[in-house]
Amino acid sequence: MPNRMFQSCSRAAFCVAFLAMAHAAHAQRTVPDASVVSGTLSFDGHSTVGDFVGKTTAVTGKSSGGALTTVHGWVEAPVDSLRTDNDHRDRDMRSSMESDKYPVIRFNLAQVSDVSPAEGDSVQATLHGTLVIHGVTKEVAVPATLVFRGDSVHVASSFPLNLNDYGVKHLSKMLGMLKMHPDIQVHVLLAFDRATPHVSAEAP
Repeated sequence: MPNRMFQSCSRAAFCVAFLAMAHAAHAQRTVPDASVVSGTLSFDGHSTVGDFVGKTTAVTGKSSGGALTTVHGWVEAPVDSLRTDNDHRDRDMRSSMESDKYPVIRFNLAQVSDVSPAEGDSVQATLHGTLVIHGVTKEVAVPATLVFRGDSVHVASSFPLNLNDYGVKHLSKMLGMLKMHPDIQVHVLLAFDRATPHVSAEAP
């Protein structure tokens, strides 16, 4: 009986050590300097007349090379490129976001933490940095899945956001009969690569 217990403890210790080594290996993975070669920024919105989706593929960005946990960089998209398949709603959105004064949405990456292996060549991580919307800058930490394919890194993230936190007002129209809820869910899909970026900008 003691021998079986020893064997079980040894196996458990080996598993813990293996996971720790895998975690450390992924955290110290080296990535090259890269640019966004394709990207999508979208959000799920809710209003009194139904749910809708806003989306843009006019995303640009760059990241530094080095160990994964030390990588930093930026990603941004023009507010005027967001589309919801409703011209009137798009105009109202640009007005509420004051896109003439605050033309871009930007995320500045400062650090990557909580790196843990997932399936295949992918890892789960937390991206720390600042999010700039409507001229307001806030520190954020968002979850992300990173998939490594040669010199490219694909990033997927989804997180909640309240527009009131960024000073976005005038979400009600027609004396309050039409109202957009300030809580939205943001989705980001990015592909970073050494290659020269090509962005499919959407017309304003």
